[in-house]
Amino acid sequence: MATGIRDKVCILGMGCTKFGERWDMSAGDLMVDALRDALEDAGLEKKDLQAAWLGVHIDEINIGKGGTYAGMNLHLPLIPVTRVENFCASGTEAFRGAAYGVASGAYDIALAIGVEKLKDTGYGGLPDSPAFGQQMIFLGPNATAPGLFAQLATAYAAKFNIPMERVKEAITHVSWKSHQNGAKNPRAHLRKAVSKEQIMGSPMVAYPLGLFDCCGVSDGSAAAIVTTPEIAKKLKPNNPLVKVKALQISVSSGEEAMYDKWDGAGVLTTQTAARKAYEEAGIKDPRKEISMMEVHDCFSITELVTMEDLGISPPGGAPDDILNGFFDLDGQLPCQPDGGLKCFGHPIGASGLRMIFEMYNQFLGRWPEDRAVKNPKFGLTHNLGGIPNGNVASIAIFGVD
Repeated sequence: MATGIRDKVCILGMGCTKFGERWDMSAGDLMVDALRDALEDAGLEKKDLQAAWLGVHIDEINIGKGGTYAGMNLHLPLIPVTRVENFCASGTEAFRGAAYGVASGAYDIALAIGVEKLKDTGYGGLPDSPAFGQQMIFLGPNATAPGLFAQLATAYAAKFNIPMERVKEAITHVSWKSHQNGAKNPRAHLRKAVSKEQIMGSPMVAYPLGLFDCCGVSDGSAAAIVTTPEIAKKLKPNNPLVKVKALQISVSSGEEAMYDKWDGAGVLTTQTAARKAYEEAGIKDPRKEISMMEVHDCFSITELVTMEDLGISPPGGAPDDILNGFFDLDGQLPCQPDGGLKCFGHPIGASGLRMIFEMYNQFLGRWPEDRAVKNPKFGLTHNLGGIPNGNVASIAIFGVD
């Protein structure tokens, strides 16, 4: 009988590059930096790695097919390398492969690494790819990512009879909060705090989403080395163990777009993955038990509805929680303590691992006091890939012993 992954795997070391316009580095260069830092953190050498998973989405732009790009650029010791992609959950998918490889007993030590080099493409948003293109063709020639996600806001306001001005005020706070956090983070792409007046007055992209409600495009890489708790205790006897408590991914069946069950005010895959992840981790009341979160804030409204999809805020209650500071860095449940996609941008294959990097280092108490989460118990990461009515959502939960 399946028992899940709870407490079977822990993180031994992690690395993360600075995200941004990395014109000076190739995707391979970025991966080298991320792996070097992860190996140093883990106290290992490349010869200790037994398998690797590479997360990258835009293969035509970056690396071509297969895992050889990682094997050759990283000079890995002829180990199996599996290249995976799952929309914006590609980084978490790489982590899931490595974690499952260790949990199964197939490997003692495995690597997950994600990378994307998007600035070189010249696109203002995510570049065209067959997967994204097929979904856009299905929806019509005028479909855009901001336009599709903006519809979450209007549907949410209509469902709960909340004035759009209140929703706009809440998503403005979402962006303001993340920029406050990102300004303190040397790895973030955007490091300037902005005022709520600047956010409210920014050019409109797709009502009610203005410029500051949309995440940017970046280059970056992040890596994680995972092993069993028993091996971690031997290698780092005096260190706390950051354990994987749950890993769940839900992929749309298309029912959101094809049937009448979906009200357009939330994301069914996130709701499903969250429910299964809490069960796997043994969490009964996520609002009280989760200590910190990194969620997929591709747009500020996405973060708002995610708070309810995750069961943190009650139905219709996310705007109140947001405006009351519940998710601020000094609030009850900090969300995006590193600045989120809003400040890092979204190099697709790296984002999920970047989120895990933040949780891992918060658990180990490595950040300055002005951006540290106090005494975290459980940390949650969330990725959402695709479009609201046809997507993949991933949830990972971590804890420290």
